[in-house]
Amino acid sequence: MSAVPIPAVAALNRRYLLDYPHEAARLLETMSPADGAALLSSQPPHAVVRAWQALGPDVARAILEELPDTLARHLLSEAEPAASVAVLAQWEEDERELRLKSLDTQVAHELRELLRYPENSAGRLMDPNVTPLRADLSVGQALARLRALKRHGLRELFVVDDEGKLTGRVEIQDLAVAEHASPLREIVRPVLAVVYALDPHEDVVAMLEHRAITELPVVNVDGRFVGVIRHAALLAAIEEETSIDIQTMVGASRDERALSTPLFAVRKRLPWLQINLLTAFLAAAVVGLFEGTIAKFTALAVLLPVVAGQSGNAGAQALAVTMRGLVLREISLRHWPRVVFKEAGVGLVNGLAVAATTAVGVYFWSGSTGLVMVISSAMVIAMVIAGIAGALVPIVLSRFGMDPAQSSSIVLTTVTDVAGFFSFLGIATLLASRLG
Repeated sequence: MSAVPIPAVAALNRRYLLDYPHEAARLLETMSPADGAALLSSQPPHAVVRAWQALGPDVARAILEELPDTLARHLLSEAEPAASVAVLAQWEEDERELRLKSLDTQVAHELRELLRYPENSAGRLMDPNVTPLRADLSVGQALARLRALKRHGLRELFVVDDEGKLTGRVEIQDLAVAEHASPLREIVRPVLAVVYALDPHEDVVAMLEHRAITELPVVNVDGRFVGVIRHAALLAAIEEETSIDIQTMVGASRDERALSTPLFAVRKRLPWLQINLLTAFLAAAVVGLFEGTIAKFTALAVLLPVVAGQSGNAGAQALAVTMRGLVLREISLRHWPRVVFKEAGVGLVNGLAVAATTAVGVYFWSGSTGLVMVISSAMVIAMVIAGIAGALVPIVLSRFGMDPAQSSSIVLTTVTDVAGFFSFLGIATLLASRLG
């Protein structure tokens, strides 16, 4: 790869960056940040994203600081969120915030959320400013990287593959006495233990109870190395976990417990019961719109809970999967079209299958082909809407800064009830001549 802007060479470089991003990343890591930035700047933005996000976080940051602002913003916005977060974590808070403010508002919001791990999680304890190495580096190259970083107090380094996934560790003592020309893989040792960034403090403490660990690597849900919990933080986790146990024993907690006072329990529960009551009135109002149809065809009242119940179950399934994806960070807000399209497809297929079974049962019960048409059509429509709502509601609530875990079920229940009642009774009204 060459930084000389000759058209033929530039075209070859572009093809190499697009087709072999991991190999290109290895070569970029051997260059100075200025040379690497010059090479990437000579290429169209879409061609450099995959190679840049394959770089080690420290190298990616150094190159980013040398790039034009427009290209730097493009890389942070278009790269995989996990890669952008790993690079942003390398900066101090003030510099990181300046970078985030230069991005699109929605992208910046998403990256801030990913940088902000939940309270009492391993991610809050870890040091994200780490320097992972690749196994195919030589010992001399690894030492040169460390000297350039001028970082003190390191006991061991961690080794990752081309995808940034943790594969092993190297002790500083082994690195210091090895031959400079030897490949790093010859002194790589197995990882003793690892935790996920979203694991609670209790898991970190439990890990320490079984292993003598001074540095604990942290990975995200995809197995990418994102940081390390240092010795001091490990001790702090033990102290905090002990204090939490003491507080629990004396009942000093903001969350309701089995032995919380009745007044405390009422304060926690009553507001949501009142909101549920409002949503129940809304669903009842929809039924009231079709009072005449129900009075004329009493069989509709018998079958009404069937449609609402199935749509509610379908929505709850979609909600659970989407919530888990958001919590584990398997998906982000920008993935909403894929998630919604997937759940709509699942709702359609499941709706057709459930509608077929329902049609058989309703026909044997009532002998009415009209009633079969009504409930079958309504079942498919209601389950598709439920799937879409189950995926979309927690994503929308997260986008507006609300807690999806606390609010999603109430909103979803309202949507599925209204969709189920309205589709069933609306279709029954349209096909009233077939129900006689």
